[in-house]
Amino acid sequence: MKRTSHLLSLLLLIGLVWYSFYSLMPTKISDESAAETEFSTARALVHLEEIAAEPHYLGSPGHAKVRDYIVSQLEALGLEASVQEAYDLNQNWGQLVKPKNILARIAGSGDGKALLLLSHYDSAQSYSHGASDAGSGVVTILESVRAFLASGKTPKNDIIICITDSEELGLNGASTFVNQHPWAKDVGLVLNFEARGSGGPSNMIVETNGGNKNLIQAFAEANPDYPVASSLMYSIYKMLPNDTDSTVFREDGDIDSFFFAFIDDHYDYHTVNDNYENLDRNSLEHQGSYLMPLLSYFADADLGGLKAEEDHVYVNLPLVKFINYPFSWILPMVLLGWFILLGLLLWGTKKGALQGKVWAKAGGVFLLTLIVAGLLTQGLMWLLYKVYPQYGEIQHGFTYNGHYYIVAFVMLTLAVCFGLYSRFCQGISRANLMIVPLVLWMIINTAIALYLPGAAYFIIPVFFGFFILAYLIKYPEANPLLITLLSAPAVLIFSPLVQFFPVGLGLEMLVASVVFTALLFGLIAAVTGAFPFNKYLWKVSLFFLLIFLITAHTQSSWSEERPKPNSLVYYQDNPEQEAYMLTYDGILDEWTSAVLGDDPVAADSLVSSVAGSKYNTGYSYGKLVQNANIASLEGSLTADTLNANRFTLTLEPKRNLQRISIYADTSYHFKALAYNGQTIAADSSGLVWPKRRSNFMGVYLITDSDPLTIAFESADAQMPEFQFLSYSYDLLDRPEFEIPKRSAAMIPSPFVVKDAVVTKDRFNTTEMLPSVQDSIAPQ
Repeated sequence: MKRTSHLLSLLLLIGLVWYSFYSLMPTKISDESAAETEFSTARALVHLEEIAAEPHYLGSPGHAKVRDYIVSQLEALGLEASVQEAYDLNQNWGQLVKPKNILARIAGSGDGKALLLLSHYDSAQSYSHGASDAGSGVVTILESVRAFLASGKTPKNDIIICITDSEELGLNGASTFVNQHPWAKDVGLVLNFEARGSGGPSNMIVETNGGNKNLIQAFAEANPDYPVASSLMYSIYKMLPNDTDSTVFREDGDIDSFFFAFIDDHYDYHTVNDNYENLDRNSLEHQGSYLMPLLSYFADADLGGLKAEEDHVYVNLPLVKFINYPFSWILPMVLLGWFILLGLLLWGTKKGALQGKVWAKAGGVFLLTLIVAGLLTQGLMWLLYKVYPQYGEIQHGFTYNGHYYIVAFVMLTLAVCFGLYSRFCQGISRANLMIVPLVLWMIINTAIALYLPGAAYFIIPVFFGFFILAYLIKYPEANPLLITLLSAPAVLIFSPLVQFFPVGLGLEMLVASVVFTALLFGLIAAVTGAFPFNKYLWKVSLFFLLIFLITAHTQSSWSEERPKPNSLVYYQDNPEQEAYMLTYDGILDEWTSAVLGDDPVAADSLVSSVAGSKYNTGYSYGKLVQNANIASLEGSLTADTLNANRFTLTLEPKRNLQRISIYADTSYHFKALAYNGQTIAADSSGLVWPKRRSNFMGVYLITDSDPLTIAFESADAQMPEFQFLSYSYDLLDRPEFEIPKRSAAMIPSPFVVKDAVVTKDRFNTTEMLPSVQDSIAPQ
């Protein structure tokens, strides 16, 4: 009978792990039959099919099509849509772009702060169709606004719809709205919808300059059905240099945000595979399940009262959905935990249920599992990257078969845990198995209280562990099923974290999955460490480890379902009258080899002058090729009629360019500098960027084929020499090159320039002075 209870406990444990993932997001997809006042994923997908029909990065033909479509759909809802168009210049690194934001407003009955619904419509400059990032956010807003308007309710607060542009290039649309649009001052709260993959549950993260107390309490009151949120992610996010449009609202406007993003299937992020077909419909449903209740709640809430000084700990938990409590509780809960643990040790020892040598031995085994599992993971990871060097080509860090590796390494950890516990912990009581794990968890929670308070909810399962220990001290023969039920909070809270770290941060974080698995095993050792069949479970775990490693191996090669990313760039150095074909790839394939040959040289031996001045340090291989004499820039220098020391260099693109990067040696200093009339402010020294660490001076991202003008006043006796890299994303379309098409098992690499023609030009303004106001061709 006891063995049967343990078997049922094992099955219950497996069920809890399954439910911890199953409960994170909706499983039913709403169809066209959904009520007009409800969100329908099917209706949202109609919009998405249009928006994600083709790449629509800023400056591309599809970009204007998507903007026009969104405007038409807002107007179809009876709203007056407008397009905000203005230059945005980043003062820190000189990025200049003219985004075109889409705006609409629903009038409220009150005069309080407005609620702003936010997403972006530009796709990444990597042939991405932008279905997830962030077409999913756009259609979530369109469908939710439609449903809200269908209800006939008049909101108390104005509702602003802001679909920004140029998010992918530098959050420029958000900056343009926050810093230049009059509506920005009306905004009290932003709901921002994003994606960093094509599937998985959507995580809620808060952006605020102050405490999150009022925001979190309001979120709880809005009561979304599937909240996935934790203050651990909030604390980590605040420590990392992560940027979204919400960051601009917080930093430039002191406007609080909730932003919602799904991050699984990360390998699709910013690639051509971010398309309509690959978007997880459940993830889109999840976004809708957030926005509908939040829109209804915040449409009538006091948005002027959301600021707070105090932070709250919060976490989602199945059944109870969402719990939160003040940071001020953290230290008292830790102190109470140590007091309870010490009391239980004394009580258990006095009753004879705990024996120092026995629990110390069990604790040594627990610590050994952490060490062995961690070392095996590090060793196996090193071996994997040796056996499968192609994994290094996945710049996201999370491979196509990454989920199989997560399960495999969890199985490795369980094999170590079950094996060591079956070998060394036979006959040790369940109470003695818990002592050292609880001590270690209390040490962890003490460190959390001091350094990472957002993770303070980790102590909640520990308190359940105290209750289990107390129960086992009093009732040593307690039913295993009851102990498993009391272990449920630990399983439900920590199981999703085992997957989260490698999915979000790459396979290198598998060690975090292994550590969490071992720590969880120890915390519930009264269940896992006490199975009478552990001597079989370690073998079963080892078997599944092999199964998932073999499965991962079968999914390790490139295919149409798992395409290899690759890149080619034609680089034309006009001053040197030389040209090269270059790649960022570490491993060449049939496509790149067809152009670069079988023995390409290291790129820095070809473009060393460029790399030396920090223009392009990422190229790996290259080949000298015939100069195709691609048209580039034509420049002219004019003098300021009011200030003889000020000049304007005008650069006219001679082909369809998407980007111009600007460089000047760090020895040049400027009293004044402006790009297309947008002034870069001088610092207290009276100079613009007087301590530049590189020659880079900015980048102009072109939307309407406008020329680039650089108005400057030199602080030096010598006039500056500027250099430019001009980019057009048309390498594969140009008749000058015979480049084969990629196979279906290849895609353009994300995060780097690819399939591009890059031309380098130099303009020496000293030499241009005799011909001021004349048009001069580049040297």
